[in-house]
Amino acid sequence: MQRVLAAMGMVMWMSAGPCWAEAAVGQRAPDFTLTDTNEQTHSLSQYQGGFVVLEWSNHECPFVRKHYGSGNMQKLQETYTGKGVVLLTIVSSAPGKQGYVTPEQANAIRRERKDRSTAMLLDPAGTVGRLYGAKTTPHLFIVDPDGMLIYAGGIDDRPTTDAADIAGATNYVQAALDAAMAGQPVKVSSSQPYGCSVKY
Repeated sequence: MQRVLAAMGMVMWMSAGPCWAEAAVGQRAPDFTLTDTNEQTHSLSQYQGGFVVLEWSNHECPFVRKHYGSGNMQKLQETYTGKGVVLLTIVSSAPGKQGYVTPEQANAIRRERKDRSTAMLLDPAGTVGRLYGAKTTPHLFIVDPDGMLIYAGGIDDRPTTDAADIAGATNYVQAALDAAMAGQPVKVSSSQPYGCSVKY
């Protein structure tokens, strides 16, 4: 299966350790500054004091399409932005690579899929993606109000492109946010990310 996914430009990372230095759960999340699709700048540090979710995305990836086409990602975004959580979608595809978008293209995609994230940030140089060790789309990270990384990994435990699998999946991001926002420990703080490889 892994060979088939690789041939399709997709990957499920199963290595025991990171391929490069990257952000780690239990440590302070690295600060960064990126520009969104409306040319507004966003820094992670400006949101300290609240929960922040970082979601790496590629609109051409079938795994991303699974979660947006079904409305699953938008439901997550709407639920938690309604509770004061900042959700930042990050596109780290390089120019000429799958998933790369201009600000205008990105805004059109956001309108088309009824995106409910706080903002979509553009990282064409891949600087922030590499800083966090983002490997797949989607790949999600949760930062707590103290600036600590409390979750990193896949959105759930069903690494498929089939939207029918969403109903029976354990949504790790939702579970981590619910626990942390209630002052409880996060039971699953990391998981294997799955999806298309980030096109640096």
